[in-house]
This record gives sequence, structure tokens and C-alpha cells, in this order.
Amino acid sequence: MNNFYVGSEIGQLRTVMLHRPERALTHLTPSNCHDLLFDDVLSVERAGEEHDKFAQTLRDQGVEVLLLQTLLAETLDVPEAKAWLMNLKISDYTFGPSFANDIRCYLNDLPHHELASMFLGGLAYSELPIASTSMLQAMHAPSDFIIDPLPNHLFTRDTSCWLYGGVSINPMAKPARKRETNHLRAIYKWHPRFSNGDFITYFGGENIDYDNATIEGGDVTVLGKGVVLIGMSERTTPQGVENLASSLFKHGQAKQVIAMELPKHRSCMHLDTVMTHMREDTFSVYPEVIRKDIQCWSLTGDRSGHLNVREEDYFLTAIEKALDVGPLNLITTGGDSFEAEREQWNDANNVLTVRPGVVVGYERNTYTNEKYDKAGITVLSIPGDELGRGRGGARCMSCPIHRDGI
Repeated sequence: MNNFYVGSEIGQLRTVMLHRPERALTHLTPSNCHDLLFDDVLSVERAGEEHDKFAQTLRDQGVEVLLLQTLLAETLDVPEAKAWLMNLKISDYTFGPSFANDIRCYLNDLPHHELASMFLGGLAYSELPIASTSMLQAMHAPSDFIIDPLPNHLFTRDTSCWLYGGVSINPMAKPARKRETNHLRAIYKWHPRFSNGDFITYFGGENIDYDNATIEGGDVTVLGKGVVLIGMSERTTPQGVENLASSLFKHGQAKQVIAMELPKHRSCMHLDTVMTHMREDTFSVYPEVIRKDIQCWSLTGDRSGHLNVREEDYFLTAIEKALDVGPLNLITTGGDSFEAEREQWNDANNVLTVRPGVVVGYERNTYTNEKYDKAGITVLSIPGDELGRGRGGARCMSCPIHRDGI
């Protein structure tokens, strides 16, 4: 069996990649968190404890958990990978030749688990234990960053997403997240687990400017049966959708992509913050956003890569037809309008399905979790008082690498 295959959102989850938040959170402050696309400053220790409970909950369900920092450290053991990442991050053009050389000399001597921690979590000028003759060091405040922290790496769903027999290594929309993608490019190319793996790279494998063709995994739902559902949010563009769809069809891995237009605002940053798949005929939805008048298109194609695009009358009908089920059961966010808005903000709809009808979600979303329970959905609840302040739930924080189809 190919261990690099994701055939659905609801089949048995077998292998997942998570990132335990540590160093990046220590660098978050009220004055810089918004520039780093994080809504709040989290308690580092508590967030780590909550993440540990999330990972253990998955392990208890028989899911293999891979940790991003460990994968990156092991990738840095490969000299070619280390040189590639070092040249990208510490270039003469970014820092000037003398300072770049000084930084590289310092970083090259670090144990790889420390180097991985800095690549993911950042390095401030005050943390550099060497003095450089470069003008740059003298001109920066101690709290300025040489390497910016990447707190959003917590949301491993976005940076790469696996669809059927391959992966999209996603060009991210915001400058604060673009560097995340290179870590996944390096891991999937050089890490021993992936370097000889039998999988396709559909899109985003090159370190080039993808311009307007951005896509993030939180918008991508592998419906199963050769169909993919993609939300066009503030982070995922029609250009990104068309490029990914064309590659899926060229490689014979999908027969249809359904694309839905979403409002371009923060509260529904990705499709999975307002709609997730829980059982073959059951979705969780936030009805204030997932409305009947959402524009929707169906993309089909063949191995030539040519796309046929047609507008659909109603997205639910398109999904029912694709899954050959109906009518769909939609579980809406719980509580009155105020409670539902709060719970959606706290990721009540952003659950990770472990197997059909069993999901992981935050325990704080009591009204919505009660509705799931009444609908026969088992919620494996995890604490999220700190993690949830990053504006992402269990689905956002997980990148399935191996999952059964339906």
C-alpha cells in the first residue's frame, strides 16, 4: 500500500504532520504579532501542553504523528538540503556579504535540532552571540529579527496538502508565510522518508514566484471518489485553483474540482473555518457564510491539462452529485446568533475527522459539540484556550499524509 495517499477527508486517518509551537511563540509580542499574521500573544507553555494533548489524542486513535521540527532537523542532516536552505535564508543580497558570512558561520556550527528551531522560530539580533563588522548589526535594535519567526507553521494544513496520490506544496498568499513553503519543499525532496517516495508533486515544487497563483490547504477538501472541493478565499485565488486542477487532471488523479467563492475576510480565512466533512453525507457549516447564493464552478479536464469550466447553480447539488449521496446533512454552528458567531470564531466548524463520524475539536465549543453529539458525531475534545487564540482548530493544525478513501 502507498503510504503517501489521501483519498478523502473522512476515511481512516493513518499518518499526519503536526507542528508543536515553541520558539516562534516566544518571539510573539503585542507589537509584532499582527505583522506576523497572528491575532494574539499566547502562553507558550500552555499552548505546548494543549498541543501535546492534541497529538496524544490522535495517537490514541492509532494515528502516526510526525512532527515538523523533527522532520526538518532530519532533513538538515542531508548536506545538500542544509546548503539549499541556508543559501535561501541567509543570502548575500539579504544581509550583505560580510554579515551573511558571519551568520552562516554561526548557524552552520549549530546542532541540527537547534538550527531547525531557529529556521521555524526565528532569530533576533539580541540572540546572535557573535559581533560582526557589518554595518547592519549596528543599525538594528536588539529585538529586530535576523530570521523572522513563523508562528503560523502551527497550521500545517496550509503549507502543503496531499490529494489522492500526490501533494501540492502551496505558494502562500501573505509575505509572512511564504518562507514556510521552502521547509516543506526541502523535507519532501530530501528527507529519507519522502526522498524515494511514490508520490506526485502537483504544484508549487519550485522556488519561483508563482505571482497570483496562490493556494492554501485550509481551502482544499478532498471529497473522495476523484473529486476535490476548493474554496476561493482571501488566500486562495482562481489562478491557484486552475493550476492545481490542471495538474490533477494531467496526472489522472482527479476527475472534477468544485470551486466555491468565499467572502474575503478574516473570520472565514479558509473554507475549513466554515465547512468541514465529518461523514460521507454530513458536513459542519457556518450558515452565515455557507449560503445558498455562493457562486460555484465545476472544473473538469483530461491528461492534456486543458480545463473545462462551467458555473454550477448550487454548490450543495454539485457536492451531492459528486459523492453520489443526498440530501446532505448540514450541522450548523450551535447556539443563538451571538453564540454561533463566537463559536465559529473559536473554530467550532474546524474539526479534524479521524474516521467517519469521529472528529477532534475544541472542548470550549459546547453548543456546537452538543449538536454534533445529537447528530451521532463523536467529538474527541481537546483543550484550546491558548491554541485557539491563533485562530485555527484541529483541522488547521494537521496535514494528513496518509488517509483512506471512501
